[in-house]
Amino acid sequence: MKSIAQPHLYTKLLFIILGLLCLTPLISSPLALALGFITAIAIGNPFEKQLHGAIHLLLQISIVGLGFGLQIDEALAAGKTGFSITAVSISVLLILGYVFGKIFKLENSLSYLISVGTAICGGSAIAAVSPIIKSDTRQISLSLAIIFTLNSIALFIYPVIGHFLGLTQEQFGLWCAIGIHDTSSVVGAASKYGNEALKIATTVKLARALWIIPVSLFSMFWFKNQTSKIKIPWFIGLFVLAILLNSYFPVLNPFTPVVTQIAKAGLTLTLFLIGSTLTLRTLKTIGSKPLVFAVILWSIISIGSLYFITHF
Repeated sequence: MKSIAQPHLYTKLLFIILGLLCLTPLISSPLALALGFITAIAIGNPFEKQLHGAIHLLLQISIVGLGFGLQIDEALAAGKTGFSITAVSISVLLILGYVFGKIFKLENSLSYLISVGTAICGGSAIAAVSPIIKSDTRQISLSLAIIFTLNSIALFIYPVIGHFLGLTQEQFGLWCAIGIHDTSSVVGAASKYGNEALKIATTVKLARALWIIPVSLFSMFWFKNQTSKIKIPWFIGLFVLAILLNSYFPVLNPFTPVVTQIAKAGLTLTLFLIGSTLTLRTLKTIGSKPLVFAVILWSIISIGSLYFITHF
């Protein structure tokens, strides 16, 4: 019994040490995600069952912390800039998702979950909509696996493309918020690009996340389910409160750089934890048709939003 328990203890200790390492400036956002994935493959994830709730909570707390690095005028300007492209992109993507879902002959619920996750905010949107349309566990798991896989790829390739094309901080931040599914990867990619890109990406993405509410209402109508409750992302309200406190209470200014730095470290740790849940076993569950379907939608929103941002 002792020989079995000790390796398990060593695995836990190593996992914790690597997680703590992600809180230091030595580990960037993309590296944290890759480190989590490699760790899961090499030694497994000894905390897999406990992590899912912790990941969402840590992500939300970290995003609220980033609010202390923003002024109200910056947030309003970013939200105004991203509103029209957000409204158009969500509408277009849901329509195209329906059309391509029929072409690929996917289950309605599965194609809808992938479409919503791509259009709004990844796993959060899927979690909010899935009980409304009464998706089964397999459909939810499959759509989450696809979205998280594409998020991981985006975290690496978006900054490379941004630098190659010479995008400004504002352009890249807006492109991240529109083109990348999940908030964690949006913030991770934008933080890699620069502080201004991070501010714009975070604000626009959280404003985009509020579209969960009208899309949930639409889902109730489309799938004819009037009994489900709508999950509202309340932490966005705390993010706005943090912006207001930073803007109108100068007494907090000496502390805000520390808070935002801690928040960025928390987001890096979040990406490590997300990477540690992307096992090869999970990736093997993804079929070719749903994956191609998701890649097409993601390519459309990525290329389309990039063209709009750079030309208009």
